[in-house]
Amino acid sequence: MNRLKGKKALVTGGAQGLGAAIARALAAEGALVVVSDVNEAGAAEVAASIKGATSIRLDVTLESDWIAAIAHAKAAMGGLSVLVNNAGIVTMGSVEDLDLAAWRHTMAVNADSAFLGCKYALPLLRETQPGSIVNISSISAMIASHNMVAYNASKAAVWMLSKSVALHCAKQGWDIRCNSVHPTFVRTPLLDGIAGTTEEALAKLARQIPLGRIGEVEDVAAAVLYLASDESRMMTGAELKLDGGLSAM
Repeated sequence: MNRLKGKKALVTGGAQGLGAAIARALAAEGALVVVSDVNEAGAAEVAASIKGATSIRLDVTLESDWIAAIAHAKAAMGGLSVLVNNAGIVTMGSVEDLDLAAWRHTMAVNADSAFLGCKYALPLLRETQPGSIVNISSISAMIASHNMVAYNASKAAVWMLSKSVALHCAKQGWDIRCNSVHPTFVRTPLLDGIAGTTEEALAKLARQIPLGRIGEVEDVAAAVLYLASDESRMMTGAELKLDGGLSAM
């Protein structure tokens, strides 16, 4: 119950689904947690369910919001040792169907957000080493689909960003790691935009995965917990695939 004792974590997209599960998992292992989301009320509700947690409204596409969120983390927790860039959206559409505004919005929420998070968190992470940045990408960063052009590209950007940040930190001699997590379909509200909510639709998705099931938020939260903990001190610039064997085919 103390794998993260003394850690101080900021989780984005924490108002529901995967972000809420990650925040709860980190706190259950001893971390102090700041829950952030553009949905301020939702973030506050999740934080209220976690002992010692606080919340803040964070539009992950805005530099000003990131600066405020990092300042809040310092004031509320006395520092930052774990950043989880989880906020994201799913946008459907092929290269011909999708308009430029939708492309740019998807890139802003999924990729710009992780860039801004890493950029503004690093000065505080340096003060509380060892540190860990966990960027939630997707198996869609590695396996493309004809009708998810913006999602594929944005999550691939997060994948390569994570490697660059990891090498930057290592070159500077900092004890700060950066890794990416690549889930397949996970039972969250985001999945509704891909397949809907019927059991038949979810079963169809599950049949595409060698293990025969879609992921649960707890599956991903457990991986984030490992990467946030000192158990993964030798792991940086790596990708952790939670795809049920999909990419092995």
